[in-house]
Amino acid sequence: MATLATTNLTLADWAKRTDPDGRVPVVAELLSQTNEILDDAVFKEGNLPTGDRVVIRTGLPTVYWRALNQGIPSTKSTTAQVDEACGMLEARSEVDKDLAMLNGNTAQFRLSEDTAFLEAMNQTQATTMFYGNPQYDPKQYLGLASRYSTLSGGNAVNVITAGGADAAVNTSVYLVCWGDNTVYCPFPKGSKAGLIHEDLGEQTVFNTDGRMQAYATRYQWKNGLVVKDWRYVVRICNINTTHLLAGTSTQTTAVGTNIVKLMARALYRIPNMAMGRCAFYMNRTVHSGLSIQALDRTQYVLKVNEGLSQFGQPHSWLSFLGVPLRKVDALLNTEAVVA
Repeated sequence: MATLATTNLTLADWAKRTDPDGRVPVVAELLSQTNEILDDAVFKEGNLPTGDRVVIRTGLPTVYWRALNQGIPSTKSTTAQVDEACGMLEARSEVDKDLAMLNGNTAQFRLSEDTAFLEAMNQTQATTMFYGNPQYDPKQYLGLASRYSTLSGGNAVNVITAGGADAAVNTSVYLVCWGDNTVYCPFPKGSKAGLIHEDLGEQTVFNTDGRMQAYATRYQWKNGLVVKDWRYVVRICNINTTHLLAGTSTQTTAVGTNIVKLMARALYRIPNMAMGRCAFYMNRTVHSGLSIQALDRTQYVLKVNEGLSQFGQPHSWLSFLGVPLRKVDALLNTEAVVA
């Protein structure tokens, strides 16, 4: 994974700082295997027990040219407060004690079950980061697709269409600039960052047949999403994956532009790239198509890089004009067309 210089804390950073027993850093690494947005996301403790309250500037003060011996009126900026709620993702595992002891390695058996739960938590969290919508499920937080969902009004200047019109083969690419003053993931005040893995030990549990002894484990992840400055997210929507896989240079004849050019346009929508760590997020379909283009040595904007991940493992990654391209399996190829 590309090393992105920043003072903001990722989930891996929080894991290394908060739990000295060594278990949570392993969890952090497992969580980043298939949805790389969890590598980059900035995690920050909220200022509310249920999330984070942010102050957004909504207007600048008026300034004046002043002549000698002439006064000017006083002015001020305007601000607004926005409360962003965190969601609470939770699961519980109960494994029959005798079943866990059958193979003679109870700890290994329970770890195999833990891995499945961690993957489920990972996938659900990444999916909610993009598609979460409290309108349909009030227990969720608001994701990026719901915030950048129209081509007119509001933040539509940061929604760029690739021209596709078939929801059956439609996807998006996101450019996100993570930072304390741009985009970050809050967790409730006084709680822990990231996934909590709690071994509850042996317990008497109840099922339809009665009681039994079981090893119980609890998983919990309190998380939200704050877009403090909407200008630091750009969505490239309506990408027709059929054209991409066919190797055609255009999404539609009418639009006549390719994804690389749209990504270049997206970079210039970001006011200041130095405000945080920036990365493009796309699913494997789009990432593989751009990887093939990177093999064409006649172009110099897409590049395959090699180095060490944040966990110290050898790793290669794709970048566009120096900005990493991340794979996110949670992003669909069947998105609704943004109009």
